[in-house]
Amino acid sequence: MAPEPLAALTFAAWRRLDLAAAARIAAQAAAGAGGRLERVETVEHLGAPLHRVLVERGGRMFALIPGGRVTVGFDAASWRPSAELLAGYREESVDQGFGDADLHAHLARVLSPRRTVTVPTLLMAVEDEPIEEEPADMPALLAREGLRLPTPDEWEHACGAGARTLFRWGDECPLDRVPYGDDTGPHAGPNAFGLLIAHDTYRSEITAEPGLIHGGDGGESVCGGYGTFLSWLPLATANRHPDLAAYVYGEEGEDLVDCLSTRPVLDLR
Repeated sequence: MAPEPLAALTFAAWRRLDLAAAARIAAQAAAGAGGRLERVETVEHLGAPLHRVLVERGGRMFALIPGGRVTVGFDAASWRPSAELLAGYREESVDQGFGDADLHAHLARVLSPRRTVTVPTLLMAVEDEPIEEEPADMPALLAREGLRLPTPDEWEHACGAGARTLFRWGDECPLDRVPYGDDTGPHAGPNAFGLLIAHDTYRSEITAEPGLIHGGDGGESVCGGYGTFLSWLPLATANRHPDLAAYVYGEEGEDLVDCLSTRPVLDLR
């Protein structure tokens, strides 16, 4: 019997597999991609086991991202920040002229809304890579290697791995330090799928949809002294950085190419 198409594998079904079944699918993914299966391991995620698969192909390390019908985005209206976070935001950010007086309104402006989408199962590069050309030229450049840019929905699903929290690790962030230069915080390690993602506010990842950027704000919040919470907010899974995106894709956007990166995707069949 022929194996099921990998692109049809769902995240929900993946979570129900035992390790042996996951390893068989991982081997199928590696072979189909013309790569080498590097590792299959099980981690704890959202209170249950999650199998993590890494595949090496052409000198890049990829992680298997099971898709299907998934929930992405963030419900800003129902989020309840801690009293400490809210007080710090008001004193460090709003009082200094940054952000919106209504934190929920600010989140609604910079984060994508909660929604249910369908995404394919795919391989996504573990690490983002500096772009080599203008953003508009990257799809053609990646296509030469059989790769493409991730869509915003794919990026958010790969980052959050089913978590509906503000950050991939939860709803809170350290309030005694900013993320830049901190290698001990919740952003420092790989995410549930094994991706090094949403870990550095200086790394701004372009997507297949012009004008939508994920993963960082080019360091603007840290350098600008926006306050502790707003320095962490660029790492929020659903943050699309509308102000940065407008600048990058504007007339002077070429000045920011050095701050941009991409995370190649390899489609599975």
